Amino acid sequence: MECVFVQIRCVPGETYRVADEIVLRELQSELYSTSGEFDLLVKMYISGDQDIGLFINDNLRTIKGVERTLTTLTFKAF
Repeated sequence: MECVFVQIRCVPGETYRVADEIVLRELQSELYSTSGEFDLLVKMYISGDQDIGLFINDNLRTIKGVERTLTTLTFKAF
């Protein structure tokens, strides 16, 4: 499993709806509301045999109200 963090910028006024949809789809390990350039931070684990970009496009980018995402891949934990 690959640990991936995805920051999400939502269309104004849609953040709570987007967060609810992420939870309904059971995509997150952890989900946070954040300040700054992005509205949400999602920690998720993606199977090593899946294409991470395709997974995010098919499962997060398809949620109405998602304006932009920024994905951070993780490596060795210290």
